[in-house]
Amino acid sequence: MTERLPPHFLELVSNALLRSFWRRRALHDFLRRVGIRESFLSTWEEQESKRDLIRRMFPHLESSEKGRAVLREMARELADQITFPDLDGWEDSAEKKAAAADAVRALKAYLLRQRETVRDERAEIATRRRAEALREEQRQRQGDLDTLRARLDALATRLGEAQAGYDFQDWFFDLVAYYELPNRRPYTTGGRQIDGSITVGGTTYLVELKFTTAQAGAPDVDVFFKKVHDKADNTMGLLVSIAGFSSVAVAGASGPRTPLLLLDHGHLYGLLGGLMTLEELIARVRRHASQTGQAYLAAGDL
Repeated sequence: MTERLPPHFLELVSNALLRSFWRRRALHDFLRRVGIRESFLSTWEEQESKRDLIRRMFPHLESSEKGRAVLREMARELADQITFPDLDGWEDSAEKKAAAADAVRALKAYLLRQRETVRDERAEIATRRRAEALREEQRQRQGDLDTLRARLDALATRLGEAQAGYDFQDWFFDLVAYYELPNRRPYTTGGRQIDGSITVGGTTYLVELKFTTAQAGAPDVDVFFKKVHDKADNTMGLLVSIAGFSSVAVAGASGPRTPLLLLDHGHLYGLLGGLMTLEELIARVRRHASQTGQAYLAAGDL
């Protein structure tokens, strides 16, 4: 589709051109410098006025992209004028220069508005593209969460099976990877099995995963507490029990400066629903533990 230059733009360029150059030679030289071919300028006859030349030249330039580029360059050159040497030496030089300055000022203001419009349009386009990219990312991420949820639902049908426990480990660290948190999958150290670790906000959390039909009890807390206590000062523990915790287990994990945080199926499904990120969840439960000494904060109380 052929681009059309706005009529007002063409009028401003024409007026600035006529006001800035009164001598034929000066206008001829300016037009040549901005890209008007000598073959066209040679058709300018003595009896043809400047205005008539411009009326004949503009439609020719408007008809091609190269010509429109010449008109834009012409506009920029005219708008950049500060002095008007061709207007010196006339009896009414002051009036001519004032008229030329007004014409150039009007053209410059128009070009500035156009640049601002283009900049605003580009910014709007960029904003729309960023928003669409975020929406697409969100759709993709939700799709991934939906996949993780379906996997957990399938695992739930095998709750209590030994192999299901190992599969739950894989699932949990796929969830951690989804949130792009530094992690280490299950390993053994000092003869003790560690279900893995994750790092959040500069703190490393040892992970203990319980995929059983029974709630985690006080012995589970005691064993895990010793694993955490034997590590560096900045180490905490994240005990995840799909079936939840007995009241005795919660009491045993809680206390002043407790290094343990407890999560259950409610927290996991909250993550799968996109209510918050894993990093946000851990930070919220840890803040609760710091404020109250309680290692467990139910998902419904978040």
